[in-house]
Amino acid sequence: MSDITALIQRVNAGDSEARDALFGLLYQDLRRLARSRLRQNETITLLDTTSLVHESYLRYLNAQELQFADRGKFFAYAATVMRSIIVDEVRKRRAERRGGDAVHVDVDTAAAGAISSEDAQIMRVHEALDELSALDARLGQVVELRYFGGLTEAEIGGILGLTERTVRRDWDKARTLLFAALK
Repeated sequence: MSDITALIQRVNAGDSEARDALFGLLYQDLRRLARSRLRQNETITLLDTTSLVHESYLRYLNAQELQFADRGKFFAYAATVMRSIIVDEVRKRRAERRGGDAVHVDVDTAAAGAISSEDAQIMRVHEALDELSALDARLGQVVELRYFGGLTEAEIGGILGLTERTVRRDWDKARTLLFAALK
C-alpha cells in the first residue's frame, strides 16, 4: 500500500515513469473493477475487460491535471471513468441504431427489442444517478464509489470524510431514491 501512495505522490509531481508504474501495479485491480462493470452491463459486446481498462487509462493520460491523494481516490476516479465509457458506448450504439450511415436492414424484432431495452435500462440508471447527484451530490458520490468503484463503506468514508454509519445511511437512502426514480 505504501508503494502505491509513493507512486501517487510521484505521479502528482509529474513523474511519467511513476504514472506507468502505478498503472502496472494497479492493473489487475483495474481489470477486476472493469470485469465487474461489464458483468453488470453484459449487453455491451464491443467492450471487453482489457479494452475498458485501456480506454480508462487513455482518459487518465489525457486528463493531465488530475491529482490523487490515495488509492481510494484513484479507484473512485477509475470507476467514474468506466461508467462514462460504458454510457458513451451505449449512446454511440443507440445513435448508430437510429440511422447515420448505416444501411437499413430488417432484423428479428424480438432480438432488437431485447438489446434496446438493455441499453435503455443502462441509460435510465445513468440519468437517475445524474438526477440523484443533482438532488444530493454526496448521495451520488456514495453510489458511484460503492456501485461503480467497488469500494467498502470504510473506504468511502475515508474519501468523503464521513463515518461508516453515515455512508451506510446515505447508501440506503440513495438506493431508495434510485429505485423510486427507476419505476
